[in-house]
Order: sequence, then structure tokens, then C-alpha cells
Amino acid sequence: MKEQKVWVTMKDIQRYKVLKDVLDKRLKGIEAAQLLNLTPIHISRLKTRLLKRGFEALLRRTPPSPPNKRINDSLTKEILKLRQDFYYDFNILHFKDKLGENHDLQLSYESLRQILIKAGEHNPKKKKKVHRQRRRMPKAGMLVQMDSSQHQWLKHIPEKWWLVAMIDDATNEVPYARFFPKDTLFANMHVLRRFIEIKGLFMSLYVDKASHFKTTRHGGLHVEVGPEQDDTQIERALEELGITLIPANSPQAKGRIEVRFRLFQDRLIKEMRLAGIKDYEEANKFLQDKFLLWHNQRYMLEAESSYMPLPQEKNLDLIFGIKKERTVNHDDTLSFNGQIIQIPPSTIRLSFAKARVEVCLLEDNRIFVLHKGKVIAESILSKDSKTIKKEKKIEELLNQREYQPKILPVRNEPPKKISTPLQIIPGGSPSGSGTDKSMWG
Repeated sequence: MKEQKVWVTMKDIQRYKVLKDVLDKRLKGIEAAQLLNLTPIHISRLKTRLLKRGFEALLRRTPPSPPNKRINDSLTKEILKLRQDFYYDFNILHFKDKLGENHDLQLSYESLRQILIKAGEHNPKKKKKVHRQRRRMPKAGMLVQMDSSQHQWLKHIPEKWWLVAMIDDATNEVPYARFFPKDTLFANMHVLRRFIEIKGLFMSLYVDKASHFKTTRHGGLHVEVGPEQDDTQIERALEELGITLIPANSPQAKGRIEVRFRLFQDRLIKEMRLAGIKDYEEANKFLQDKFLLWHNQRYMLEAESSYMPLPQEKNLDLIFGIKKERTVNHDDTLSFNGQIIQIPPSTIRLSFAKARVEVCLLEDNRIFVLHKGKVIAESILSKDSKTIKKEKKIEELLNQREYQPKILPVRNEPPKKISTPLQIIPGGSPSGSGTDKSMWG
């Protein structure tokens, strides 16, 4: 029988003396816990051990055999080869997840971290300062955060696309997100509509102060609003649905959606590389069918729901469109985006001359004319409309949010003339560079 080694330290002796005083009723268990920096429950356990087995029960013994989960050299080589071949750009937590999911290798985060540090595959960095987060809402559907992130999501496509996403503040659930080539009004409306179709109506929407959501006014949001400074189309749509729009004063205020985008810019990009995604059509399908399902299973929290079903009388086609008010002409026509729309006879009124109507433009260029909420005319917007071309140019300028350093033009200065000193020639005229001798007679 092999003898086991034991180590006796001053800490063990001190612990024994304090526990002996507890057994002899000279100290209370709570006082012993304070002296030894242990919990009262653990003091009770140590008392039981000391009564049963004596002083040796307090000592640490070497295990009779090495641990079963010891990482040997062959396993380390296998891990490093997988890292170099497939997961070279994954962070440690992502790499750990993939080893368990795809290769049935279950390791702790710290064990994997130490392997990568010893192999020179990871350089430890100082921890960033963690800011205190705002408390979550108690129920799902009380507050939803929305934002967009421009990034090069596919490495083989140089153009940076926009990811528009929404997250429930209480549960971390991201029911819907989508890639778009531009961060347009209709792109944000599309994501809002799909979120409502999937989850239902929520109470409030937390967004930044982008022009899609809030009218930008000189002097700040609290400047008195004039009649010409109308609400944005998204403000109007949310008001029709009874949803409150809350503008955030800083990116840190929208912490939950910002954290999601950091996760997406890390994991989503690498998952799409492993899946062999070729274009953004495949990327959207992968995002919605696979990645969001994994994300919600991994990070979603449980909370009571306060989502409400959409009322039957609400038409999302007409709500999430661009609405403008117009006055009908005497001949039952109106002008919209440089296009004349004829209103046909209706059972509502014989003529709509001088009536105030709403013109609603949908994303697919369909036009509906509404009078008191009822459709009285339909049309399709011409693609050759000058107004549409002008608005597209303005939108392209607004979407150029990456500022390039200003390059100063090179000044093409004429060469400086080198003047020579004026010389007086005896019996003659002055001579020098650029001097007309005829002036001197």
C-alpha cells in the first residue's frame, strides 16, 4: 500500500487551534468564521471532520491517481491544429464552443486559454473598464431597442452593408434582423414590420437620433417645433400603432443592441465564413434561419410577456409607407412626386375636389390615396420620376457616414522670377533681367 504524502502548514495549525476552541466552548462558530475568513456552514463541516478523524482531516492530501481530465500532449496538438486550420480568427469562448459542438472536446475556458497562451496563439490583454448597465425591463415587450451597424460582413465583398436589428430589452431576444445595402427609411420600416408580425405590438422603441426616427432641428430637440417641422414617417407609423418612440442621447444608452452588434461582428462573420456564404442573399437566409435561432437559444432570458396582438383593422402595408397630405384639384386629380393621379368616382363621394387626402407610397412603388382611412385610388409610381431620382441622390449623400480625411489641393505656383541687380554701363543704358533698353533712349 503506497503511503500518501500530507502537507502541514501554519495555516492548518492555526485552523486546528481555533476549531479546538470552538469544540471546547471557548469560541462561538460565528467568531471562528470571522477569524478564519470562512462561512459558519463550513466551520460546522470542519468541526464534524475534526471530531471524526482528528487533525489529519484538516490537511490536504495528494490524490492517489492523476485527474481523469488531464490534457495530454496529443490532445494539445489536436487542439492547436484545429485552431490553425479552421478557427484561427475565433476568440477563445467561440473556439471553446466549436470544440464542443463539432469535435466533442469539452474543455474549460481557462484550460483552453492556458493552452493558447503557452503556444503563442493568444496574447492576454488588460480587462476593459466595465460600465454599469441599466436595469432590464421586468416584462418582455415593454422596451425594444433598434439600431443599424455598417460593416464588411463578408470578407470577399468589399462593400460594407448595413445590419438592421431589434432586441427585446428584458429577454435579449433578437426575433428579426436583416442585411441591407443602405440604411434607408424603408429598410428600417421593413425590420419594424417583421418584428411586429413575429412578436406583436410592444410598448416603446429605443433608438438613436438618426434622421429616420427623429427630426433633426438646429439648437437641439427641445427647440420649439414649427408647423413645417413634421414628425418623421417612423414617428407617425409608431403613433398609429400606439408605440412610444424614445430617442437615446448616446450609444452607451443603447447598451444591449450595441453589445449584440459586437457579438455579430465577431461570431456571425466567422460562422458565415465556415458555412461558405457567397453573397448577401445567402447571408440573410443564414442569419434568419440559423444564426438568430442559435443566438436566442444561447442568450435569451425568461420573462413574462406584455406583447399585444395586432388589431385586425390595422393594415401594416399602409402604416409602414411614406404618407403625404394633398388637396385634390377641381378635376379630381392630385400631384405626387411629379406624377398626376386621377381619382375615380366613388360610392363615398361623387367628387373629391378640394378634399384633403393622404397619399401613401409603399416600398414596392405602389401608391394608395386615402380619404378618412379608406382607399379611394391606386396607382404605381413611375421609375423615371425626377423627384425619385432627386430623393435617391439625397439619400445616397445622407448614407455616406464614413468621413474621409480632407486632402488639400496642390498649389501650382508659378516659378519665382530671379531678379539680377541693376548695372549701369558707362556711356550706355542700365542693364538687367527683364529691362526694356528702349526706355532709356
